[in-house]
Amino acid sequence: MNIAEHYQGLDAPPTTRLEFDLEGVSCASCVGRIERAVNDIVGVDKALINFAQRTIAIEGNINADTLITTISNIGYGASIIDANDAHLQDKEIAEQVRFKRLIWEMTVALALGIPLMLYGLAGGPMSVETSGEQISWLIIGLLCAAIMIYSGKHFFVGAYKAVRAHSANMDTLIVLGTTTAWLYSMVVVLLPAMVPPMARHLYFEAAVMIIGLINLGLALEIKARGRTSQAIKRLIGLKPKTARVIRQQAELDIPIEAVEKDDYIRIRPGETIPVDGIVLEGQTHINESMLTGEPMPVAKQALDEVSAGTLNTSGSIIFKATRVGKDTALARIIDMVKQAQNAKLPIGRLADSISGIFVPMVMIIAVISGLVWLNFGPQPTVAYALVVVTTVLIIACPCALGLATPMSVMVGIGKAAESGVLIRNGEALQTASKISVMVLDKTGTITEGTPKVSQIITLNDFSRRQVVQLAASLESASEHPLAKAIIAEAQAEGISTSPVEEFSAIAGHGVSGRVGQHQLLFGNQKLLEDHQIGLDGQVSLAQRLAAQAKTPVYLAVNGRLAAIIAIADPVKADSAAAIKRLQNNGIKVVMLTGDNNETAAAIAQAVNITEYYGQVLPQDKANKVMQLQQQGKIVGMVGDGINDAPALAAADVGFAIGGGTDVAIESADITLMRDSLHGLGDAIAVSKATLSNIKQNLIGAFVYNVLGITFAAGLFYPISGLLLNPVIAGMAMAFSSVTVVSNANRLRFFKAQEH
Repeated sequence: MNIAEHYQGLDAPPTTRLEFDLEGVSCASCVGRIERAVNDIVGVDKALINFAQRTIAIEGNINADTLITTISNIGYGASIIDANDAHLQDKEIAEQVRFKRLIWEMTVALALGIPLMLYGLAGGPMSVETSGEQISWLIIGLLCAAIMIYSGKHFFVGAYKAVRAHSANMDTLIVLGTTTAWLYSMVVVLLPAMVPPMARHLYFEAAVMIIGLINLGLALEIKARGRTSQAIKRLIGLKPKTARVIRQQAELDIPIEAVEKDDYIRIRPGETIPVDGIVLEGQTHINESMLTGEPMPVAKQALDEVSAGTLNTSGSIIFKATRVGKDTALARIIDMVKQAQNAKLPIGRLADSISGIFVPMVMIIAVISGLVWLNFGPQPTVAYALVVVTTVLIIACPCALGLATPMSVMVGIGKAAESGVLIRNGEALQTASKISVMVLDKTGTITEGTPKVSQIITLNDFSRRQVVQLAASLESASEHPLAKAIIAEAQAEGISTSPVEEFSAIAGHGVSGRVGQHQLLFGNQKLLEDHQIGLDGQVSLAQRLAAQAKTPVYLAVNGRLAAIIAIADPVKADSAAAIKRLQNNGIKVVMLTGDNNETAAAIAQAVNITEYYGQVLPQDKANKVMQLQQQGKIVGMVGDGINDAPALAAADVGFAIGGGTDVAIESADITLMRDSLHGLGDAIAVSKATLSNIKQNLIGAFVYNVLGITFAAGLFYPISGLLLNPVIAGMAMAFSSVTVVSNANRLRFFKAQEH
């Protein structure tokens, strides 16, 4: 091996993710063809097409030009989507233009097609018997050809590109069907002697009506499709256009793109936070519902974090920018929702497989059906065979099949995001609906995760205020988590602290020191016993507090027991109701915690969990998840995304809860942005609703195609004497996609019930 070969690829670009808009993608068959071609490119790790949005997402080491060229070579177009969100607005404008064009093209086609159809229904002769009729119908035929080219040009272009790429798609079926009807009619007009008298029926109205109706269906699909991306549009709409930055003692309004990390930014009442940051000055309340789904504004003061896209409702603050541009929590959430909407669910892969071979199958079925009618059908066999071939080609387009899954996924994941539930991938969306066991961490999941003073029992004539003032003063010199709870209690009651002297921390026991004239001890039972301080028979009370998941701390003042302060990590106000909601839905709830068994038992009892395990290490949590899976359970794991990472990874679905932190957003399959277990119920409810919607779409699309082809091929003709009209087939084909899209949009009105 020479040196060049040895170093080849060492400086290759890192794996990147690119997204492209696609042009000319008309049906599900196109999706499979593009994905196969792109996945064959060296350097592509994954390629996912979102048929509903007409986009493709690429992961791997590849440049944009290579991909665009590859897609162009198989008859389609592609253009890269910029990292900013301007393309969404451009795409929306382009879709509106296309919608108007389709409506106009439909109008032109139906302007001739409807009168011709009504003429035939009224008993007018749709045949050629005289030279006058021949001239009249020739003029009409040429007019139909002009309209077919004007209103159906995109179908012919798409079919031509497909032929050049040695493939077939929806456009191929439409062009074959309409052109066959038109050519047959022109043969009847120009060479009537070549056609038996009984078969001299004209189908000009079918050719233009089919194109008009399919254009109408495409226009309605565009209109309905536009509603599916409302969640993304709303999230992007949260970004303000400008920010007021403080630079060199001056306040400047600058474009949001010009804000830099560590800039100081002023926010006034009613303004939207432009980037992520930390509050430096001021106090306010911020409405974070657009990110978390939590309706109540959250109080913010110095050192609190604020997130881009949230709304300042009251005070004025100055904050320091910590994350800007694509690094903000809002930008990462938007990117996550986009990626999840591109995901392919396992349930949708069957439809993808079928769609890939569907068009060739339809063409074969059309030919076979035509031959059968030509050889065994009633007179005029040629006319009947033509009707059957045209109808099969038109009715069997697999558009509805291709839209069935991605439309529901787009709406479902967008709906979840509006509720503060971020779903990272399609597998998680599908699996969440099947969860049978939900494993919960305790601290920060069931409980608030922050110790608080829950009870103060004063003794020997000491007052509550005196006890809190002395304990908080002593603990102001400590870094222990329990110390923060005491200090927070003093602040909440408006009690100021005093200086501490002779402070000493006694490992495993507590602290001691002097505040003014008072010699203080604050700690556990062992600390006081070591200093020969009588506990006045209060040990049993302390034990009862411990059994309630509270930590009893003794305060002694000048050698006398002054108080027992109970500190606890309180259960969240809605944890019990949220857990009951899961249980009511047939999900078994298990609690795992690193705390002692007594605390675990108390918390489990408070929220009505019957199976719980205390003193569990992080790696043991993962083992417990795997044990449940070995019992055939589908396991969901809920944690904070840090110390629970092994268990989150082992679970079938990992849920990170609380606050939308960096780790939470990046770690789990599903992130609950609001700090409530009700998010679990919401996620599962959205998952079930989305899966149900997908099944409805898939079943409807399969049934439509099977029955449509069967009916179009004339299998019911011997029984009923009915044969499907090509115009009706065109109408059915056009509106099958609209039906799927409309059904998916019903998810936009879904609301999870908290019970």
